[in-house]
Amino acid sequence: MANLISLLRTLLGLLVVGLLFQHTHAVYLLCFGLTVIVIAMDALDGYVARKFNEASKLGAVIDILGDRVVEQVYWVTFLALGWIPLWVPLVVIVRGIVVDGLRSMAFEQGYTAFGQSSMQQSRLGWLLVSSNFSRTTYAVAKAAAFAFLILGHTPGLEPQANSTITLVGLGCTYVSVAFCVVRGLPVLVEGRRFLAEDAKQAKANNPA
Repeated sequence: MANLISLLRTLLGLLVVGLLFQHTHAVYLLCFGLTVIVIAMDALDGYVARKFNEASKLGAVIDILGDRVVEQVYWVTFLALGWIPLWVPLVVIVRGIVVDGLRSMAFEQGYTAFGQSSMQQSRLGWLLVSSNFSRTTYAVAKAAAFAFLILGHTPGLEPQANSTITLVGLGCTYVSVAFCVVRGLPVLVEGRRFLAEDAKQAKANNPA
């Protein structure tokens, strides 16, 4: 059930960004509402996994993949619509590729991004990456950025309202990107030992 929610959330996010190219008041209000649902489903899949004891390494990977798809298609669509600068999606995408590459190596060695088998072994790394505070704050910042940017560009609102809401959305965007970078740094630090272990294993398998 949790994995199904993750899949539906991803498909719903793709639907929303497609609808954003229909510049009408009703469609944008619909996109705003659907974005709120997408955000709620992000929390729901984790709750369901814990509630029904469905937590697994595969589920953790599917959850992260869903997050990546939703996050990146929103940022890229906002760039295409001219709402945000180019560096925002570039930072998010590059960070995601690097972090997920290191996490895939950790996964091969029996570790996951979060949970009891988290690759984050240091207290600081756990606090910045895996703690409920960090994950919730990052999720809220992204959610606010997505929702306010859509609402701020909704046709038919008063120009002052559009401008004010858009500024709030941009502020949330920059906070979100800052969290994205800060939360990625511990993964880079912790990931060094998995690179070393992989190199050690490769050397063992191919002795000179």
